[in-house]
Amino acid sequence: MPSECIPFKETNYFSTLICDYLDQKPELQSLYHRFPKISEFEDQIKEKQDSFSSQHRAVLVNALQRQYKGNDCSEETKENLELLTRSTTFTVTTGHQLNLFTGPLYFLYKIVSAINLAKELKEKYQNYDFVPVYWMATEDHDFDEINYFNLFGKKIQWNRKDGGAVGVFDTKGLDKVFEVFASEIGTSINADYLKSLFKKAYLEHETLTQATRFLANELFASYGLVIIDGDDSELKQLFVPYMEKELIEKTAYEQVTPQTETLKELGYKVQVNPREINLFYLDKGIRERIVEEEGAYLVNETDIKWTEKELLQELKDYPERFSPNVIMRPLYQEVILPNLCYIGGGGELAYWLELKKYFETVAIPFPMLLLRNSVLIQTEKQAAKIKKLDVSDKELFLKQHELINRKVRRISNIDINFDPQRQHLKAQFEEMYALAKQTDVTFLNAVKAQEIKQLKGLDVLENRLLKAQKRKLSDQVKRVMVLQNELFPNQSLQERTVNFSEMYLEYGAQLIPTLIEYLHPLDGEFTILKC
Repeated sequence: MPSECIPFKETNYFSTLICDYLDQKPELQSLYHRFPKISEFEDQIKEKQDSFSSQHRAVLVNALQRQYKGNDCSEETKENLELLTRSTTFTVTTGHQLNLFTGPLYFLYKIVSAINLAKELKEKYQNYDFVPVYWMATEDHDFDEINYFNLFGKKIQWNRKDGGAVGVFDTKGLDKVFEVFASEIGTSINADYLKSLFKKAYLEHETLTQATRFLANELFASYGLVIIDGDDSELKQLFVPYMEKELIEKTAYEQVTPQTETLKELGYKVQVNPREINLFYLDKGIRERIVEEEGAYLVNETDIKWTEKELLQELKDYPERFSPNVIMRPLYQEVILPNLCYIGGGGELAYWLELKKYFETVAIPFPMLLLRNSVLIQTEKQAAKIKKLDVSDKELFLKQHELINRKVRRISNIDINFDPQRQHLKAQFEEMYALAKQTDVTFLNAVKAQEIKQLKGLDVLENRLLKAQKRKLSDQVKRVMVLQNELFPNQSLQERTVNFSEMYLEYGAQLIPTLIEYLHPLDGEFTILKC
């Protein structure tokens, strides 16, 4: 299968911060610990091994075994659960929201990146074992972000009452979603598998957490993926000392705020800003911020209120009721997992880059940060069209008007580049400037104004000629536009819009093995697959 890679920077779809991180710009090096190169993992392993206690490991394994109880899991996953009991086993982790039917395609790419990194580490460091982990964002409460997926340009949406952490949502109403989905995908063998997968995940499980665990397990069990739910009383108990410190000392706010200021001073956009208290209170139907007002602690938008002493007792008695926000969730993950590397998208890495000093303050090793694999999948038919239209893969990433202009200039039988005329005009005006300097400044300004006017006139003429040629070559222009719209829906990356089911209909059971074969997480490039 043909594949091609291009630098992330050259796609024009990734932020300056992420591109500069990938280039290891010196001004960013204080914001991360070790850059994800295979040789750097040796020191990361030793550091994590020294800091991760046997007690934490025992609690983690016990929690995972309990979470997997009643779930069918593969021998590969069982083996990885057993490996986690050993002090020589470490994790590489990715996380994602509980998007309906996986949401966008990059759900797959995140997990494949974790699986392949674990394999690559094992090949390099054979005295250790490495387990790929998918962290389910069960405590998330942004239901509007996860209650749909896109199929053939249509939005398949789950409508239900919102409120609280999404992981405990029951799956009522998803039978209606299934009916819409089933009517759209046809009756092929691959379509029948997808219908069965949806039914088993969402119509045979009671909560969104259970459904997502089943779905991820079905797709990746043969690769030993371990799925973890952080909304767990025993795991939260391990995090109590850090939550107590946060409530009383406001540690995250104190340590993260200077990092956000550093990013601003360097000219980067700050992804998230810390709050004074970066914890939510979690109870049936609610997940609201904890705030301090005049020495009292309140749960935002509720009547719940404590003194400091009462709050700390509540934390001690019911740690499961306290939920880290986006700033504290990374710390929670690293406290309970023997983790070496976090794999995420550009937005995720942007907020991780705010956290290093916070981790140092609470004495938890900061993990390596790896940008997940990104992929553009082209069908054989699309690849053939690209070749016939004489468009390069790299050109397809251009904004549509830039792509069309470049294509028209290339295929037109008229030279639409007026640069020679501009140079000739500028040369003529050089003579005028020499003459003007012998007179007075007003004449010099008049010459300058006339040059600007005539250069603008050439721009207008060039644009009119370009538009005329676009009309003349409209058939080819339209074919290029249609092709780019297929590969970049809504002028966005395919992976951010398209659901995996569209690709499964095309490629069936070979979809994930193909990704496993061709995605190399440490290469640091955008992958184009021609399937």
